[in-house]
Amino acid sequence: MTGTEPPPVVHVVDDDAAVRDSLAFLLQTAGHTVRTHASAEALLAVVPDLAPGCVLTDVRMPGLDGLGLQRRLADLGLPLPVVVMTGHADVPLAVQAMKAGAVDFLQKPFSEDHLLAVVRQALATQERARATEMAAAQAAARLATLTPREREVLDELVAGHPNKVIAQTLGASPRTIEVHRARVMEKLGVHSLPDMVRLVLTAAAPASAAG
Repeated sequence: MTGTEPPPVVHVVDDDAAVRDSLAFLLQTAGHTVRTHASAEALLAVVPDLAPGCVLTDVRMPGLDGLGLQRRLADLGLPLPVVVMTGHADVPLAVQAMKAGAVDFLQKPFSEDHLLAVVRQALATQERARATEMAAAQAAARLATLTPREREVLDELVAGHPNKVIAQTLGASPRTIEVHRARVMEKLGVHSLPDMVRLVLTAAAPASAAG
């Protein structure tokens, strides 16, 4: 995270005001930036301006419950890690949430240390996702500078084909392929074939995760 980026936010979602205030105080004391929401609907209402971070939500709430909120965030394409809080009787719901992609669940009553550890894990997950997304965007921008012919050469190189085979496939001389290869490496800012392969894989990383 660079100095110009705002700190990640822990979004606390619970219909009990006392619980919200208690969690917010604990998290803020530990140095986290916190936003509280009285319901899943209240959080969803501010989605356009929702700060990156993680969501700490109760499972059972009036209206949309914690699992419904998790599904809605996924449907909206918001990669916010979700931690669900649950009572003993609701552990099966928490397991459902984990299967649907929740980072973890907290069974009440939970200790302050456990809560803070789980929140740190969720924020680390978010930070890794953001870093992956930024690296993919940068890699894709480099790939976009290639001409159609250079992209063909790149695809052949990544497939493991030598210059001679690429020349036959594309109907060009091996020398021409060498020139294209040098230009591709220069434009992509790489110095070896492994670096080239890594860059192509990096550009495809978010699509692979979504699939």
